Order: sequence, then C-alpha cells, then structure tokens
Amino acid sequence: MGKLIVMQELEFLEYKANILRKHSIMMTTEAGSGHATSSLSAAEIMSVLFFHEMNYDPRNMSALDNDEFVLSKGHASPALYSMLAGIGVISVEELLKLRSFDSALEGHPVPRIPGIRIATGSLGQGLSAGLGMALSMKLDGIKRRVYVLLGDAEMAEGSVWEAMNFASYLKLDNLIAIVDMNRLGQSAPTMFQWDSNTYVSRAQAFGWNTITVDGHSIEQLINAFNDAKKSNKPALIIAKTIKGKGVSFLEDKDGFHGKAVNKEDARKAIDELDAKIKPVEWEPENFIQTSQRLIEKDKTKSLTTNYKLGDQVATREAYGKALEKLGEQDHGMVVLDGDVKNSTFTEFFFKKYPERSFECFIAEQNMIGTAVGLQARGKHVFLATFASFLTRAFDQMRMAAYSNANLKISGSHVGVSIGEDGPSQMGLEDLSMMRTLFNSVVLYPCDAVSAEKLTVGSANYDKISYIRTTRPKTPVIYNNEEEFEIGGSKVLRSSKDDKVTIVAAGITLHEAIKAADELNKEGINIRVIDAYSIKPLDKRTLLQAAIETYSIVTVEDHYPEGGLGEAVSGLVSNRCPVYMLCVKSMPHSGKPGELLAEQGIDKNGIIKKVKEILDKEVI
Repeated sequence: MGKLIVMQELEFLEYKANILRKHSIMMTTEAGSGHATSSLSAAEIMSVLFFHEMNYDPRNMSALDNDEFVLSKGHASPALYSMLAGIGVISVEELLKLRSFDSALEGHPVPRIPGIRIATGSLGQGLSAGLGMALSMKLDGIKRRVYVLLGDAEMAEGSVWEAMNFASYLKLDNLIAIVDMNRLGQSAPTMFQWDSNTYVSRAQAFGWNTITVDGHSIEQLINAFNDAKKSNKPALIIAKTIKGKGVSFLEDKDGFHGKAVNKEDARKAIDELDAKIKPVEWEPENFIQTSQRLIEKDKTKSLTTNYKLGDQVATREAYGKALEKLGEQDHGMVVLDGDVKNSTFTEFFFKKYPERSFECFIAEQNMIGTAVGLQARGKHVFLATFASFLTRAFDQMRMAAYSNANLKISGSHVGVSIGEDGPSQMGLEDLSMMRTLFNSVVLYPCDAVSAEKLTVGSANYDKISYIRTTRPKTPVIYNNEEEFEIGGSKVLRSSKDDKVTIVAAGITLHEAIKAADELNKEGINIRVIDAYSIKPLDKRTLLQAAIETYSIVTVEDHYPEGGLGEAVSGLVSNRCPVYMLCVKSMPHSGKPGELLAEQGIDKNGIIKKVKEILDKEVI
C-alpha cells in the first residue's frame, strides 16, 4: 500500500509539472512575450515545492506561519503563476492575462498577489531577500523554511555570493536554495553550463551543504529536499535541467530566452504536452492550516530630545541616539550596518539590543537585500552606511521600491565637508539617487534636534525613507520642543524687506545663517529656509519665497545633478530665477572649511553670490 501511495504521488507531481508547462506555453503565446523555456526547465522543481515540500496554507498565503518561496529567477514568472493557479490563489482564466495592462500577473513578479512578498526579476537579489526572511523566522521563533529558486545565469552575480557568505555565517539552516542549472543564458551559454562540480566546490567553500540532482526527477528532488532539511547549514540543491524541457523542438535550444512561440508552434507544443498529461487522484499532504498570525501594523512612535542651544553634535551621532530610543518602543525594530557602526553611530543600538542588531560587513548589496527580506515579514528595519557606499546597492534599493518595502536608510559622511578622507568617501550623488526611488522620502537634518525628530519621521513612514547625516559636528539651533514634519521646512531668517532667499539643508544651512547675519549688518536682508525635507519639498513655503523675493539661491554639499537645487528649481523656476551653489569642481582631500570655500558653498561664497544677484537686479 505504501509503495502504491508513493507512486500515485510521483505521478501526481509529474502531472502538475506538465500542467505548468502547458500553462507557460499558453500564457506566453497569448501575451506575445515572456519566458516560457525558463519556466519549462523548472517544472518539476516547482511541482515538488508547491505540492509536496513546502508547508503553507493556500487559503492564507500572507500568514507568517507559512514556509516562504522566493523566485529569484523572476523571468520564470509563468511557472510561479501556474502554481498559484494550481492552489486556487488565482484563477486559471487569469493566466491568459499575463503581462496585460489590467492584470496583476506582471512580466516579473511583484507583490500584488498573495504568496508574493517581494519584487524579483533583477537577477542576483532573491537569495539575499530569502536570507532576510529566514533570519526573521529565527528572530520570531517560527520553525519554517525559506526556499529560493535561482537561475544558473544569475550565479555570476556577486550579490549571490555575498548572500551565501552571510547565510553560512549566520548558520541559517532554514534556508534552502535551488539552482535551476539549465545551461543556457539569455544570449549565450552560462559560465559553467552543466558543470555542477564547480557550483558544488564554490558553494561548499562558502559554508553551504550541497546536493546535486537530476532536476527532472521527482524522486531525486524529494530526496534532495529531505537531505537538505537534515543539515545544520544552509543548503544548495544544484538541479541539472534542460531549458525548454517537455517540448521537443524547444529543448536545449538557444535563442528562445524570453521569446514566446507563435500560435502554430504553441498548438504543436500543447499537443505534445497533452499526450503526457494524465490526471491523477491525489491529495497533497503539505498543506497546513495557519494560526492566522499576520504582520501587525506598526504603531506611531515619538521621542523627546535633550540638547542645549549651541551644543556641538554631529547629526550622525544624534541619529544613533534616536535609534537607541526607538528600540525601547519598538520590539520589532532591527538595525543593520555595513562595518561602519562606530561612524554611523548605530553602535548605540547594537550595544543595547544586540539580539536585534546585525553586522552585515562590507557587502552593501546583500545588506539591502537582507533588509528587504526582513521587512517583508514585518520587521521594522533601519540600516546605515556611508552614503557613497550605498551607490553599490542602488539596484537593490530600486527593486525594494517595487516591493513596496518599508526601509529606513541612513547615509553618513556626505559631501566635501567630510574633509581629509577624500572623494572616495564623499557622498555626493546620494540625493539624486534616493530622490529617484518611487515613493521615497529624503530628509537632511542640520542639527541634533532635527536629526532625532526626523529619524522618528522616518520610523513612521511605511515606504523607503532616507536620512542624510553629516560627519562634522554642527551647532544645535533648534529648541527641543520643535517638531519636523515630512514635507515641511523651517524659515530661520525673514523680513518684509527680503531681497533674496537662501534655501539650504544640512551643513550648508549653518553657512547660510552666518551669511544672512553678516549681510544683515550691511543692511541687506535675505530669507533663509531650512529645506530639511528634500523629497517632498515644502511647496507652500518655497512658492511664497519665490513670490516675495527676487530670486532663490540653493546651497548644498552635493553635485548639481539631481540635488536640492534641481528639486527647488523644478518647483519654482517659473516664478523667479534659481541659482545653484553646489559641488562643481573635482573634490579632493583637505580641511572641511577649505573644501566648502573652494566649492563656493561656505558663508563667503553665499555672500558673494547674493551681492552678484543684487548688482544685476533693479531694486
């Protein structure tokens, strides 16, 4: 009897694999585009995962008690959509709307369908996110696993190996990755083609348990997953497959990646598959009933500050103090850092809450990916590094935005004001980069009070937020009672006789204040606005300044492209002229004051520009 039951299950899983193949051909041909052959190679893997291996509740795919699946090779989305149709999450009819304007079944997966927590498709990122999910399970004491399906082509990505290195370091034995080793990439064979031994030796060197199988053998796959679960290490299953498997004229054929077959060939393919499809009566035994444990909505947070006017405090240090305070209120808060915690001052949180602190070392792409995985299961993730190093992980942040990720990112050591370390350490591109992220908020405090209060604003924002912090100490200019809203600003100097408005943020705001006070002694009144919220800007206050003064001068420790100046100009340029003072010449080592002066973004540079403007105006 036992043997008969096993044989029935094997036949059932093969049946589901071929249904997946049929669906993949049908939906991509109907769409006129898509990755059918990449889906066909993974058919048995997906069938075993969804109908044998993973424990989950098909009626409640958002529950935290489920095993998780991440399709890192996101172009094989037809395979995933077919599985979700097979368990009733979406209808079979919906499959034929693949890639259409009004369908949630996009070309690559995004979290618009239950069972998909993150966006994938930019290759090399899924394993980091899966790592974060597995880590979240460990933190919550949930004894479930995360399964990540990788393409062999994306194994060339360095971010994959960053994730493999970190997963073994964390001893994540609840993380199982599968490589769909189908030999063919998009434009040529993959680096190692079907050389599984190379994948094995490299993965073992990174501390993973490895298992090689025929990826089209249901029995071998079941045994491989059983062996993987016995390991005290993360496991990598290298599954040798054939791209286009199941359709004779597509098998192992180059030139079909991302190419849908025409309707005539689709009919031939479906006829070939129909001959193999034999319905089998079998009830999968891997489905569970969850306890309805879902992600809870984050509670609004606040804090009080205790600084004296004139205190010299770096905003990066105030940021660290805010994290420490927030950690008392929020037990789901997790902080990541990239081996600079004594510079970003996340060390305050690390020392007080070590169980919720993770040193990600110098691997920024994996740090962002891990954060995406953690937040996907409800963690409130703050992460920090030097702003210049975040540029390495822009693609991860871009994809995080498409995942609707709730990430609180801090970039320290910005601009030429960092001084002697030189341009390799100077974040001069970050405002541009972070402003482009969909639904992002970009904040730039100038003192300790605003830094702590804006960190709270970041904590209470549920998409991507970015806080830009400064290396040098700056004086406290705000009272502890002052509040800072996202989308706000502060007018620090104004009168009815203002001729020019200076808009600044961060380090240059202090230079603007000094310039305004000196010009005032000469009888020249200028308005000074602290544009601490760079995205979104305070439209009302800036438009009012554009109407009431002759021109606006923006001052920023950042390159002109995409920074504060361009943001303000885009808002008010049809109302008044906008002049941008920013970093325009090659930066280099030096004292902060020297470097600010060289770029014309110090007090004297501002005074010079204001007088140039007034000399040209008829007032």
